Amino acid sequence: MSSGSTRHRVAVIGGDGIGPEVCAEALKVVTAAGVDLEVTDFDLGAARYLRDGSVLPDDVLAELRTFDAILLGAVGPPVGDTSVPPGTLERGLLLRLRFELDLYVNLRPFAGVPGSIAAGADFVVIRENTEGTYAGEGGFLRKGTAAEVATQGSVNTRMGVERCVRFAFELAGRRPDHHLTLVHKTNVLTFAGDLWSRTVTEVATEYPDITWDYNHVDAACIYLVDQPARYDVIVTDNLFGDILTDLAGVISGGIGFAASANLNPARTGPSLFEPVHGAAHDIAGQGIANPLAAIHSAALMLQHLGEGDAAERILGALSVQTNDMSNPDFPNSNEQLSTTAVGDAIAERL
Repeated sequence: MSSGSTRHRVAVIGGDGIGPEVCAEALKVVTAAGVDLEVTDFDLGAARYLRDGSVLPDDVLAELRTFDAILLGAVGPPVGDTSVPPGTLERGLLLRLRFELDLYVNLRPFAGVPGSIAAGADFVVIRENTEGTYAGEGGFLRKGTAAEVATQGSVNTRMGVERCVRFAFELAGRRPDHHLTLVHKTNVLTFAGDLWSRTVTEVATEYPDITWDYNHVDAACIYLVDQPARYDVIVTDNLFGDILTDLAGVISGGIGFAASANLNPARTGPSLFEPVHGAAHDIAGQGIANPLAAIHSAALMLQHLGEGDAAERILGALSVQTNDMSNPDFPNSNEQLSTTAVGDAIAERL
């Protein structure tokens, strides 16, 4: 049973490709940790769209609002498959969930696995998740002609920026280094960048125990590769956060280790938790997908649901399993463990 004798209602969107496979291992580990979930599966993603043209029906969205949390595996067609028009799932499912459920914080933790560029580093990226260039402001003029004009605006509100920045400062206050870095491009993006810079400067006065600095986004890309241990908490906008977190995943061991939480800190609706590796259709059904990111995402979900003890035990088991698998002296280290074998090993540690 869960630590608080509470049964949590979780919507599971297994999705496409390896999504259902890694979700199954995540749920297996949650059960092994003693947390009681009432799971409801939802058929959403590329396969559903190709079958009946549905992306996220209004009645399904309304039902999803009633859950305590959402666990998502991955959605998308195979690479190069144009049967699902580009942007259909990204805007119609993933971004719609972020906007409709007000999932304004995208939290991505990174701890470099042994042998990776970021080995020994431990940092978190807080990405604003509902504004910026992904808000959809813009349009076409004279589309399809030689004089075509396309505009794509970046929407930044004081409320949206401040609530994200404040979350990042609160998080930095709970971490050992008590340090925050704002990443933007203030020398060129002089309006949006100015709003972000002023907001961080003003909010920082309420957190005197936290030190903070600023990096241009291009410099941050260099530092992530060259000096990843310099970072503790990074806070940034939607587009820069999307790019930086993919880079951070690669230097930390690969995106198969990269977990994420799309959070509504006000808890006016469910938060969503997902690995960021994509559907990987090329390895689907072969039992070789890395489930660690999905398991880590499930641990983040448990933290959000108040199951802190179970979450910490899962994170501890994840760390031991990752270190063992990175050790050349580990039995069968030259053999690729199956998806279920990795899930079983972590469950057994619990």
